[in-house]
Amino acid sequence: MTNENELSLKLRAVERELKRRRAADNLARYNTGRKKHKKQLAFHRCKKRNRWVFGGNRSGKTECGAAEAVWMARGNHPYRKNRRDVFGWVVSPTLQVQRDVAQKKILHYLRPDWIADIVMVSGRRDNPAAGIVDQIAVKNVFGGISVIGFKSCDQGRERFQGSSLDFVWFDEEPPRDIYEECLMRVLDRRGDIFGTMTPLKGLTFVYEEIYLNRSGNPEVWYEFMEWADNPYLSKKEIALLSATMDAATLESRRFGRFAAREGLVYAEFDERVHVIEPFSVPPSWQAGIAIDPGLKNPLSAHWYAADWDGNIYVIAEHYAAGKDIDFHARAILAMCDKLGWKRDGRGRVEALIDSAAGQRTLAAEKSVAELFAERGILADMRVEKDVFSGIERVKSYLSRDNGLPDLYIFSGCVNMIREFKSYFWGNSDAPVKRDDHAMDELRYFLMSRPRPAERVQLPAPIAKDKERRIRALLRSRRAGRR
Repeated sequence: MTNENELSLKLRAVERELKRRRAADNLARYNTGRKKHKKQLAFHRCKKRNRWVFGGNRSGKTECGAAEAVWMARGNHPYRKNRRDVFGWVVSPTLQVQRDVAQKKILHYLRPDWIADIVMVSGRRDNPAAGIVDQIAVKNVFGGISVIGFKSCDQGRERFQGSSLDFVWFDEEPPRDIYEECLMRVLDRRGDIFGTMTPLKGLTFVYEEIYLNRSGNPEVWYEFMEWADNPYLSKKEIALLSATMDAATLESRRFGRFAAREGLVYAEFDERVHVIEPFSVPPSWQAGIAIDPGLKNPLSAHWYAADWDGNIYVIAEHYAAGKDIDFHARAILAMCDKLGWKRDGRGRVEALIDSAAGQRTLAAEKSVAELFAERGILADMRVEKDVFSGIERVKSYLSRDNGLPDLYIFSGCVNMIREFKSYFWGNSDAPVKRDDHAMDELRYFLMSRPRPAERVQLPAPIAKDKERRIRALLRSRRAGRR
């Protein structure tokens, strides 16, 4: 009887373990339900070796890139010839984007018992989602070990040399030199290149090499994905998202189409709407300081506030060129005193600063960040520097959903206002690098925030009071101009 009980307990334990594994097997459930994403399946079934998905945000493009990478590493791809001991790279624009997007998706589709080892750049192996992963060793179904390595484009082309690879997945568009370097990496193994991207950068080399396929490469294949192709997005949600975007933004953000960039970068900016007269900002609204450092070039610093429903206010600025660190530090701390800005227990303030501030040069023993820290300004250099993602974030705050934007600039911030009005696209489908210092640190700050939340119906008294206050501010501003 004892043996029978022990056997019964063991069988139940095995059943529980199998049930747990089935529940955790997100890859087995991918695209197998009643609703199927047909364009994802077309991507997976394609046998060509240079495949790209040009998709809008939330179209499902990143999901198929991650599933493809895990299938290849596991050696159980349902539509392609499988290999053992696969070595592939996942390439993201920056380490932060890697952690938040591609890495997150890879870990979602990798069952924990499939992972043989994890090497971290930062963070803990037992909680890889919270850190930045360097490599994941994956148990291949043929009995060997595959490796998924992670790279970021901001590391530079040199970090992409040397390896022989079975695949490279580009999550968003890479620079041309990195793309060409990765072509060399898959050459000897006859490996695969695949990319999933939203074409926010205009008519770049990917437009020429993949979409137009000017070289006539028979291995090139592409597909466009838009919101309507994703069976898990509701029509109501699509309509709400579409209503917040202009026609040019919809082309890339919804339909994944390439579009030339021309004219003002922020055509949405309307001085009559986005610029308001200053008012007393509650201390609880203080959201952060952002700095674009410069000594010969202007140093731009702005103070940002956020109200209880996510509206952002640019409430003060310091903007000066040809000054030393002592001058800038004194001016920034003086503005903090004037605003009653929050400080830590040692009287220091914290600011988002371009990561270049952490670099030392031969001409200086200390970096700009270190010099600021000695003067009571702590540099947080964890900024997202991708220009095009940042521009789209700023545009989303400038857009007037239900007649009101999510971003307001106090009239005293004259240099930021001037830069908004003079920030143009260049011939290379990138913004002209002139008078862009405030534009840079505005992007740093807004990329540290969530996208503007969908506006909700507020309780009637609060909604009416808020609208009354905004109308009063706008009337006051217009009256001051007469």
